[in-house]
Amino acid sequence: MSMLVFGRSGQVGSALAKLAQGARFLGRDAADLANPSACAAAILEARPSVVINAAAYTAVDRAEEDEALAQTINGEAPGEMARACAELDIPFLHISTDYVFDGSGDRPWSATDPTAPVNAYGRSKAAGEAAVRAAGGRHAILRTSWVFSATGSNFVTTMLRLSESRDALNIVEDQIGGPTPALAIAEALLEMAGSMVRGRGGGTYHFAGAPATSWKGFAEAIFVAADRQVSVTGIPTKDYPTPAKRPLNSRLDCSALETDFGIRPPDWRAALDDVVKELT
Repeated sequence: MSMLVFGRSGQVGSALAKLAQGARFLGRDAADLANPSACAAAILEARPSVVINAAAYTAVDRAEEDEALAQTINGEAPGEMARACAELDIPFLHISTDYVFDGSGDRPWSATDPTAPVNAYGRSKAAGEAAVRAAGGRHAILRTSWVFSATGSNFVTTMLRLSESRDALNIVEDQIGGPTPALAIAEALLEMAGSMVRGRGGGTYHFAGAPATSWKGFAEAIFVAADRQVSVTGIPTKDYPTPAKRPLNSRLDCSALETDFGIRPPDWRAALDDVVKELT
């Protein structure tokens, strides 16, 4: 199976690079998602047996002022990639996000629930999903949430950095979701890619860590894993204003992924121990 992966330096791309060493990876220097037609051309030239898009515009707050670029990278580029894959009749796997939902209620979101993003980033990712589906080829959209790893900037690395100079933090406690290890996402994508090359599976799926927790609960777990004495006080979202509105309910129903591919949600607590050990 020849695999082409867009994105290598991000959290999931880095994890894929460790696991799929025979794959060809295209970074921004070789395939800039701000130029969607060039991404499609790279696929048509390489003619792989499967494509994974692990690249994205992920600056949630900056997207509020830069929505046009976010729409190009997260909306138009995946659509062009998907059309190229449809032309070659090969599977296309694309990572999306819980931010396509409005965060209302308290039940886990189903993959079939209607989307209603509340910020520019979410709108750009929803546009990408629609473009991938409209391409008409074999595809899998994998929505995930609260990604963490030892690579790059994420909640775990931020909390560890803050704990070096702070012994007390106020952390949002009314946003609930599933922290998801990047390594587990990469493993899931590779399993899905292999199955889809063999003609099995496809559609929209959810993949998030279990059990669900708050940012406050996640922070407390990080400090326990790192053996750092930091007092965590829970605060409501309204007391931590950000340029982009965040959904309160990011719980994801992952049952469809288990049904079609046999992939179960990862226990983020076990993965957190490994990440913290790597970082400390």
